[in-house]
Amino acid sequence: MPKSKTQQDNKPAKRSGSASKSTPEQKPVEAPQRPGGKLGLIVDRLTASVGATADELAEATGWQRHTVLGALSRLRSRGFAMRLEDESGRKAYRLDRAEG
Repeated sequence: MPKSKTQQDNKPAKRSGSASKSTPEQKPVEAPQRPGGKLGLIVDRLTASVGATADELAEATGWQRHTVLGALSRLRSRGFAMRLEDESGRKAYRLDRAEG
């Protein structure tokens, strides 16, 4: 039995598929830009030849250690390549140098 016009009009409107199934445009891979503020301070400390420990970064930023570790994770997701090196019991984070 067909539905009346009023019953058909109460259906939710379909959304366009652009938001749900679209693929983001592929951008060429570029070196990440230095962020400002305290994240920029962290990047500066990580570029030093000796790097920086999480505790040193916490002291420099005024953040708690777990917040610094979260910030390091965020920097990695933004394209900053870093490594953790253990020299004489000092675990220091350093940014990897760009090749090329």
